[in-house]
Amino acid sequence: MIGAAAPTRPSRARAPRLPAEGEAVLSTGAGGRRVRAPSSVVALRAPGPPAVLVRAGSFTMGSSEVEITHAVTLCKLEPAGELCVDELEASFANELVPHEVYLSDFWIDRTEVTVASYRRCVSAGLCNEPPYASGGRRFDRPDYPVVLVSWSDAQRYCAWAGGRLPTEAEWERAARGAAGRRYPWGNVYNPFHANHGRLSFDELDDGDGFLELAPVGSLIAGRTPDGIDDLAGNVEEWVADYYAPEYPSGSAANPRGPDMGEERVVRGGSFAHGRPWLRGAARGHDAPASRRTTRGFRCARDA
Repeated sequence: MIGAAAPTRPSRARAPRLPAEGEAVLSTGAGGRRVRAPSSVVALRAPGPPAVLVRAGSFTMGSSEVEITHAVTLCKLEPAGELCVDELEASFANELVPHEVYLSDFWIDRTEVTVASYRRCVSAGLCNEPPYASGGRRFDRPDYPVVLVSWSDAQRYCAWAGGRLPTEAEWERAARGAAGRRYPWGNVYNPFHANHGRLSFDELDDGDGFLELAPVGSLIAGRTPDGIDDLAGNVEEWVADYYAPEYPSGSAANPRGPDMGEERVVRGGSFAHGRPWLRGAARGHDAPASRRTTRGFRCARDA
């Protein structure tokens, strides 16, 4: 089943209320900004809903050996493809084994949490101020995704906003759809659909229009068919699960990941990652206390 925009009439799965700043995030060429068409007609585009409802159903989570081989090929096509040696190639094996997952209805934020939205939680005294003053001031813009947040910071914000971090399975379902597409927008890579980087000695790439961070929702062409923005690139995102280097075998219903671990899962790739890491099945992991300028998060809610 495909996802659906938040309903406008009362129902059991009513769109969750988010902090006011998250309800109408402005983005380049969207969010009510004026866009001049080739015909010189001025068009106004309304912002998308604050969250998207993903309907219950099953999908195949993880990657086959064939898909992992394809990821390695993509890695070798990067500018510094010679770095794709055994250790890096083996990292894609954490997508094994493909398995069927059933998920109940859930809501997921349309965009990554912005600096402005996060600061409302800081003002309420319930979230920690990101350490932008320690060398990250250029990322401190209201419409940018909040970065330099730990896993606990992200979890605390989502709880304050009435939700939680998405599970790894929910995040992958949102990015890949029920049919298991390769990228959030489809099966064919397009460098203009995501704010990405490259595997290189200079990992930044401004070919998509942004050297580093972009305002959330800037690359509308990279939206999923369900209407979810930035599930590839811009910032990689914390999810709820502890990390394990291989999925459990067998089908699962609403999986929550391992009961314990030393690291948490990170999904989606960032403005510093090349195309192999923008695939919807790609997995990262890091210590939960880590803070990166390439990492943010979005929230989810039970329907």
